[in-house]
Amino acid sequence: MTEAIPLTTPRALADAGRQGTVGFGEYETWYRITGELRRDRAPLVTLHGGPGCTHDYLLAIADLAEQTGRAVIHYDQLGNGRSTHLPEKGTDFWTVELFLAELDNLLAALGIQGDYHLLGQSWGGMLAAEHAVRRPTGLRSLTIADSPASMELWVAEANRLRDLLPPEVQAVLLAHEADETYDHPDYQKAMQVFYDRHVCRVLPYPPEVAATFAALDADPTVYRTMNGPTEFHVVGTLRSWSIIDRLDRIAVPTQLVSGAYDEATPACVQPFADAIPDVRRHVFPESSHLPHVEEREAFMTLLTGFLATVDERVAG
Repeated sequence: MTEAIPLTTPRALADAGRQGTVGFGEYETWYRITGELRRDRAPLVTLHGGPGCTHDYLLAIADLAEQTGRAVIHYDQLGNGRSTHLPEKGTDFWTVELFLAELDNLLAALGIQGDYHLLGQSWGGMLAAEHAVRRPTGLRSLTIADSPASMELWVAEANRLRDLLPPEVQAVLLAHEADETYDHPDYQKAMQVFYDRHVCRVLPYPPEVAATFAALDADPTVYRTMNGPTEFHVVGTLRSWSIIDRLDRIAVPTQLVSGAYDEATPACVQPFADAIPDVRRHVFPESSHLPHVEEREAFMTLLTGFLATVDERVAG
């Protein structure tokens, strides 16, 4: 059984200074801004994971607004959280291109498309990389947190980590996957063993992390369509996704982060390090998939320094 380790000191989350929605075709994208948008300091836009999660579990990153005066923007991607839900939509609707268009629309609606930093976590990092390879003129830097460069690598590494679970846990997972009984309590319990090792080692989960999991349970449309029923049983439309052969097109400074116990293992992250021209890499030694939660202070220190260095380079 995973030991509950308080890897970071609990601390309150910053309040939003502004929140609302922007139209995206006939739908709406919900956003929140912490801090003031300033001409002299490019904001940081965060992209949450899933696909199908919500912004909540990334709220600790709003620390930057309080600590540095840099505005931090969170939003719920379409189909999730406070944005428009579309449970009736099928596989042809939920695409990478849809979420890229939504991001472009949000940047333009907020008037920041000419100057911004981007941080994507897990699936959000995949989406951020897809955005960056198009070389948008306003993108100042990219932070890819806990993300794979291809789903083939992700699945291979997830299966390797899964093979290290207790045999009785593996047996339960296999039995219910064969029957496709993913909502069975025994399957959920077995799945949690993996999650407590490789997704979040802070137990019990902090409220903002629990909020995202609750929202995902309430409407799993996007997650199950694009990913599948769990982090390690990927049968959705993203199962063949890869950006490896396009990574050399990323033209901005890039920070890679992950955790030593991360389901996004070194093998998943390595292609980013190999192919992005201007890249640096950091592994948080006590974290799994959520180092911004598990080692919050250290994560914010690293991110603050990276963004400041990029801003100084642009100003110089």
